[in-house]
Amino acid sequence: MTQMIDEPTAHAWAALGGASELVAGVAYEGPGDGLPSRLPVRELARATVGVCSLAAAELLAARNGGGVPAVRVDEGAVATAFVSERHLRIDGRAPVSFAPLSGFWRTADGWVRTHANYPHHRARLLAALGLPDTPDSDGDGGDGHDEAMVQRLAAELAGRTAESVQEAVYAAGGLAVAVAGPPQLPPSLPLVETRRIAARSAALPSAELPAAGLRVLDLTRVIAGPVATRTLALLGADVLRVDSPGLPESEEAHADTGFGKRSTRLDLERAADRAVFEQLLDEADVLVSGYRPGALERHGLSAAALAERRPGLVLAELCAWGWSGPWSGRRGFDSLVQAGSGIAVTEAAADGRPGVLPAQALDHGTGYLLAAAVLRAVTERQASGAGTQLRLSLAGTAGWLTGGLAAARAGQGTHEAARWLGGTRTPHGLLTYALPPIGYAGAPADWSRGPGRWGTDTPTWTA
Repeated sequence: MTQMIDEPTAHAWAALGGASELVAGVAYEGPGDGLPSRLPVRELARATVGVCSLAAAELLAARNGGGVPAVRVDEGAVATAFVSERHLRIDGRAPVSFAPLSGFWRTADGWVRTHANYPHHRARLLAALGLPDTPDSDGDGGDGHDEAMVQRLAAELAGRTAESVQEAVYAAGGLAVAVAGPPQLPPSLPLVETRRIAARSAALPSAELPAAGLRVLDLTRVIAGPVATRTLALLGADVLRVDSPGLPESEEAHADTGFGKRSTRLDLERAADRAVFEQLLDEADVLVSGYRPGALERHGLSAAALAERRPGLVLAELCAWGWSGPWSGRRGFDSLVQAGSGIAVTEAAADGRPGVLPAQALDHGTGYLLAAAVLRAVTERQASGAGTQLRLSLAGTAGWLTGGLAAARAGQGTHEAARWLGGTRTPHGLLTYALPPIGYAGAPADWSRGPGRWGTDTPTWTA
C-alpha cells in the first residue's frame, strides 16, 4: 500500500479546490500492472478515482459531522472500471467497441482518425467524401457491405490530405481529425474551471451516502458524462438522464453506463415536453451537460439564465476540445482527442501507424473528475448555499496526461479483472459488468439497481 502523498492525486485535488491536508488520507493498494502505456495512464486513472473517492468522503463528513473517512483505492478495481465497456457482456455477448468506418486511415500525407459509430455520423462522413452508402450489386447490406465500404473509404482517403478530410467532414457535421500536424489544443487548458454563482440553497441533512437526496439532471452521452452520473448514482443521487427522441442511443453504451440511473426522452422543441423539462429543472440540484459550448443557450439554458432561475444549482459542463480556442465548438470523442492531442503519435507502432491508449482514459478519467467536481461543489454549498458552474474537457485531461504526470511505484500482484466483475439480470438480459472503483470507508460496493431500457422511465423525480 502506498502511504506517501501521490503527486497526480494532489494536483487533481488542488484543481478541484480541495484542502491540501486531506490528500494525505488517500492510499492506493493492489496490482500496478494495469493499463500499460508509454504515457502515465495508470497514474491518471488512479488519481481521478482517488480524488472522486476523497470528494465523496469529504461530502459525507460535511453532512454527518466528524472526520473524513479514510480513502483506499484498489488499482485492480480502477484498471477494470476504466475499460468497463470492454468487460460488459449482455447474455454472454460482447459489445462492438468501434464501427467498421471508425478508426485510423492513411491519407496522401499522413493519417486521419474517423468516428462513425452512430448512423448519423456514418452518413455525414460518407456524404462529405461523396461516397454513397448503398449495398453492392448483389444486394448485400450486411457484413459484406461494410467490408466494401471500408475498401471504398480507404481508397478515397488515400488520395486526400488529412487536413482536407478533417475540414470537409467537420463542415458536413461529421467526425474526423488529422493525426499529422501540431496538436489542436490551446496552451495551458485548465483541468477544472470553477465559478461560484447565485446562492440560495439549504444544506443537505445527514445521510448514509454522500449524494443521497441530490436530484441530478443528466444531459450527457458517451462515455465521460455518463461515467460521472453513474458514479453520482452509486453514491446515492437520484439521477434522471434526459435525451432527445431524435438521437437514439446504443443499447450496449446505455447498458454499461446506465447503472443506478433512470432514463427518459423529451423533445425540448415541443411545448408539452419543454414544460415537463422545466418542472424537472426547477427541482434539480445538479445539471450535468455534455453538449458543445453554446448548445444549451439556444434553449434559453445559459449558465447565467440557469443561475438566475435556480440559485444554488450546480451546473457541470463537459466538452471535447476545451472552452476556448478555435476548436471549442467542435464535436469530439475520446478517440479523436487522442488523435488531435499528440497521444496517437506518442503511442504509435514501430511502423508509424498511430496508436491508442489502453483505455478510453480521457473519457473515464474526465468522468471521475467531473463527479468529484460536483461532489466538491455540493460540499461547498453546504456551508455557503452557493451554486457552482463547473467546466471540464477531454482536451484538458489530455493536456494533463501529456504534460508529465509523476510516475508511481508499481504495486504488488497481478491484475485479474474477474475479481472486479459483477453480474445482474436487467431488462437487457443477464449483464456481466465492471464494479465501481470508488474506495472510502463505507463506500457502496455496487449500484442499487441495474440499467433499465433507454428512454423508458417516467420524467419525474423519485419520492
